[in-house]
Amino acid sequence: MHTGIQMKYVSKLTDAWRIRELVKERRKDMSEKKIPYKIYLEESEMPRQWYNVRADMKNKPAPLLNPGTLKPMTFEELQGVFCDELVKQELNDTDAYIDIPQEIQDFYKMYRPAPLVRAYCLEKKLGTPAKIYYKFEGNNTSGSHKLNSAIAQAYYAKQQGLKGVTTETGAGQWGTALSMACAYFDLDCKVYMVKVSYEQKPFRREVMRTYGADVTPSPSDTTNVGRKILAEFPGTGGSLGCAISEAVEAATSREGYRYVLGSVLSQVLLHQSIIGEETKAALKKYDIQPDIIIGCAGGGSNLGGLISPFVGEKIRGEADYKIIAVEPASCPSLTRGKYVYDFCDTGKVCPLAKMYTLGSGFMPAPNHAGGLRYHGMSSVVSQLYHDGFLEAVSVEQTEVFKAAEQFARVEGILPAPESSHAIKVAIDEAMKCKETGEEKTIVFGLTGTGYFDMVAYGKFHDGQMTDYIPTDEDLQKGFAGIPSFPGNE
Repeated sequence: MHTGIQMKYVSKLTDAWRIRELVKERRKDMSEKKIPYKIYLEESEMPRQWYNVRADMKNKPAPLLNPGTLKPMTFEELQGVFCDELVKQELNDTDAYIDIPQEIQDFYKMYRPAPLVRAYCLEKKLGTPAKIYYKFEGNNTSGSHKLNSAIAQAYYAKQQGLKGVTTETGAGQWGTALSMACAYFDLDCKVYMVKVSYEQKPFRREVMRTYGADVTPSPSDTTNVGRKILAEFPGTGGSLGCAISEAVEAATSREGYRYVLGSVLSQVLLHQSIIGEETKAALKKYDIQPDIIIGCAGGGSNLGGLISPFVGEKIRGEADYKIIAVEPASCPSLTRGKYVYDFCDTGKVCPLAKMYTLGSGFMPAPNHAGGLRYHGMSSVVSQLYHDGFLEAVSVEQTEVFKAAEQFARVEGILPAPESSHAIKVAIDEAMKCKETGEEKTIVFGLTGTGYFDMVAYGKFHDGQMTDYIPTDEDLQKGFAGIPSFPGNE
């Protein structure tokens, strides 16, 4: 009887142990599954300030130079081209945080906070131990991150009492975003769209027109600089540098107009820091520590906006990340460019910026990542790259579209060609983890959707897409046009 009692007691202990183990397993499962597919911040958790990484940079980006005097551009010189408040932001490298005006915050609430998505299906398909997240910026009419800065620039133009603004656009996301923002504030909007994109993406053009924008293929015969470029490069498909020149001329020749830019400038990276601030807050909400952060790189707006808060932590010594900028092999400013002062536009009417550049006269091949076909890189991103805070890789477009298709088939989003550069390298990094068995956490920026890029997808599927990589001789033609003056070599 005594033995029976002991056995019954042991049995109860065994059952209790089993229950505890089951509870532990259940808790482990819950812990592993507590991170949802989509991480949203509450409205109250949305950032109310933009982060200005320049304030924390020990080596500040070199100032814009007046091409005539080779002296730093002053507020007075810049205010003839840009809105006054935007000039102040462009020149501000001391304030780490700048308040987002309430009216802009209210507009952001229409499509923000943007989700941080766990790519569970892609992870499973790849068979990788890596955890992959992407910050999706396509949940607005423009289909991209560009609206974050467009609404800010339109707001400041309206506050200044201007009639309208002019701009350029490559793939069309920026032009679409700006036309939407201008419609909201009842501003006139004139867009010079790179000719090859104008022809490849007629539906993007029509969205701009729906919002009231006047869209002109660039280079055009409507400006002096456009006519000059057409004479020098007959039959050209254009470039962002060409379109910038035309937009600046159009703005400075009309009373009550200013020029606005969708990338490259420090003010744009400031506005786009909303991406990185939200990403950082969403990761913190679930105690996720990223190892690798990846963004596509054209002029630097998406990349700079995504990485700024994380680079700030690296600069301050608070954390460390592997940050990768991904650019097209056909327009490799970071990986093959020169770090010098160069014109921001092909017509050489803009200030000089110190950046990684292929030369303002470089005419990129008409590849399908129109938003990445810029000859130079943001001065902020260029300085960070030069100082070793990030690395850069270039990828060929057929491989990019293979990655885009792979992503679309498992994650249910048709990505923009620009975004797909980041997808390609995120997959590469995840496969490295598969080889080594490392459980790294990868975060990349999905800048937007590719539903207006079906001509490009069609060429890829029909086997008509080719990879163009400029030769050293091709690059030398662009380098030859870089301004020569003491210290600029």
